Amino acid sequence: MFSKEASKRLRQDFWISFGKSYPKKWIRYKTGIKDLAFKFHFDRNMALVSLQINTHDLEHRITLWERLTSLKTILLQDYLHDAIFEETGILEDGKEVSRIIVIKENVSIHDKNTWQETMLFLNEKMLSFEDFFDTYKTVLDYPA
Repeated sequence: MFSKEASKRLRQDFWISFGKSYPKKWIRYKTGIKDLAFKFHFDRNMALVSLQINTHDLEHRITLWERLTSLKTILLQDYLHDAIFEETGILEDGKEVSRIIVIKENVSIHDKNTWQETMLFLNEKMLSFEDFFDTYKTVLDYPA
């Protein structure tokens, strides 16, 4: 069991280490498309990378989701065969989102022995997401 302070320090250490190990500037963290962003997450149970629609405007969320799902076959076949399309997901803060996620289970931010495999996972999946996004951004950003 870790104190909140120890847990916070481990999280900081992981992300600093990840940044040093993979110094690539993740240019797609902000996609340039309103309410669409890439996210990294690593906790005590798993790590994930997602392309997430964050908006309270349901009509806008539906439009973006339809555009993403129109590319589902391409994404799964050519970029991320293990991607999960989650039309309605609830975040820890209770916010409802739509997202595409890839998950690595059986890793823990509290276990430094899993950090290297998690860093490899995050780097690999984010690169694949970015390649997909670079290729299909115009489809996603097309005005309604």
